[in-house]
Order: sequence, then C-alpha cells, then structure tokens
Amino acid sequence: MKDTTLDQNEVALTERLLQIAKMELREDKCTRDQCLEQFRNWLAKNEDVQNVRIDDNFLLRFLRAKKFSVPMAEQTLLKFLNLRRSFPHLSTNLDILDASLNDVITSGYIFASPKRDRNGRRVVIINAHHFNAKQYTAVEQAKAHFLTYECLMEDPHTQVTGIVHIGDCSGVTAAHVTNWNPTEFARVFRWGEQSLPLRHKQIHLINVPSTLKWALDFLKNRVNPKIGSRINVFTNHKEMQKTIDNECLPLEMGGTMPQKEMIELWMQELQKKRDLIVRLDEMRLITDRGIQRRSSYNNEKSSQQPTFVSQIESIEGSFRKLEFD
Repeated sequence: MKDTTLDQNEVALTERLLQIAKMELREDKCTRDQCLEQFRNWLAKNEDVQNVRIDDNFLLRFLRAKKFSVPMAEQTLLKFLNLRRSFPHLSTNLDILDASLNDVITSGYIFASPKRDRNGRRVVIINAHHFNAKQYTAVEQAKAHFLTYECLMEDPHTQVTGIVHIGDCSGVTAAHVTNWNPTEFARVFRWGEQSLPLRHKQIHLINVPSTLKWALDFLKNRVNPKIGSRINVFTNHKEMQKTIDNECLPLEMGGTMPQKEMIELWMQELQKKRDLIVRLDEMRLITDRGIQRRSSYNNEKSSQQPTFVSQIESIEGSFRKLEFD
C-alpha cells in the first residue's frame, strides 16, 4: 500500500509545487530522504568545513539547485562557503539592521515583489537609479544583493520554482561602474554564478544605455549558456509588460501595488529571516582543497583573446571618459 503521509518538506509545498519538483528537479520523498542522508553523512566526515547547517531547508537549497545530484550539491556548498570566505566584506555581516544596508534596501535599489508570477516564481526588482553610487560603494551594493538572495534561498517554494530578475538600468552613471575594482568584480561575478544555489529562470533588462550594451553582450557570453539565453533586453516598460505578469511589477513599472508598499513588505520578510541569515556567518570553510576547478576558468581558451579582467578594465576605462547628464 502506497504511503500517503507527508513529511515536513512536503507540507511546505503545495500539490502543484510537488509536481513541478518531480518534473523539473526529479524530487520525490524517496529521492529527497536518500539525498539528505548522503549529504549529512558527507558533512559529518568532511574535515574541511565547520559549523555548517544540516537542517533540511538549508541542504535542500543545494540539492534542488543541482536536481538532486549529491556530488554537484556538495561542490556547490563548498563553493558557496569559499565565496563567503574569499569575499567576507561583500557577502557576510548581512544584517538588515545595519544602517547603510537598511538604507540601500529601503531606497528601492533591490527588493523582491510580494506577488509571484504565473509560474510561482519570485520577481526581484533592481532599480539602478535608486542606488546612490556617490554615497555608497560596491560593498553596500553587493551586500544588498547577497542579502536579497539569502532571504529568497530560505524559501522552499522559491527553491523549487526559481526567480525572475527585472533590472531597470536608467540612471546608471560612471560612478556605478567605477565603484567596482575590475578584478574583484570579475571574480565575484564568476564565482557567484557557480556558488549561489539559485534557479535563475529569466533576466529582463530595460532602459539599458547604449554605452552598456556592448558590455552586456560580453557578459552574456561569459555566463552559463543556459543563463545567457534567458537574458532579455527591452527598450521600455510597456515592451517588457508583454512578457511578465503586471501584478508582479510595482505601480511605477505598470503594476498595481506602489513600490513603497512592496518595499515595506520586503523589509518585513527580511526582518523575519534576519536571525537565520546572520547565523550563516558561523559556518566556516577551513580549506578549499575539496573544490573541483573548471579548467576553462583557470586558462583562457586562446592566448589571443583578452582576459575577462582586462575586458572589465576596458569597460571601466570607457566609463571614466563618459559624461552623464
């Protein structure tokens, strides 16, 4: 007789989400239980990590992102910890009570819409013109992103369905680009794609300045081809609204709920998850010897091609010469 009881992981998901998890992630109770056990056994024996969370929800973020391939989930966890160890000034101390970080979030630079799209995905709104690049640096900017993603990764629903990004590039200035050290940007950009267990379903960009389009094309060619194919560039809000559910958008972008209300709800969500996110800093990666390296990331495909860092430096140099209104 088939066991119809639900474990706590299934209780957190609706019947529709369970179907999505089964179809897209190969997830069911048997697979989930076996993989969680294997994951915990590996962690218990691993001397390269310390104080790593072993609760179902934390481990499932990695298993779901890698469609329940335990070896791939283990690698992603190690890379996740290595990212935090290598860039602690950008990815740790993600406390919403920090005055600067709180100000960046409440200003409307980055927040998640309280309304999911028709596919159940969270929609992350990014407004470049709301980030004061003269007052804040790349540190506050990066922390705002990491805080947003950490909060979203705690949600089992979002672990299954993924997220959609909407970036409004209007108001981008030279300071937004030159705030970043090009070498550090290149590494964080590259490592972040490999290390954060997020399912990036769509990336929609609007109001992209002509001076940024060639840089965007360059970045699209450097990310995972699957993610690159999901990047869409629109000339205005109306064009984008044909692709995304309007209810997910703030009123200012053609939706129904004022952006201010969306931000207030997002702040409440961040505050509820604050303790979980702050405690992530207790985890440690002692050594990165267990991380498998991609040869393509260690060597350029051709010695004739400029490196990722050199091209980013070219972008930065170009922006230093530009004048913005």
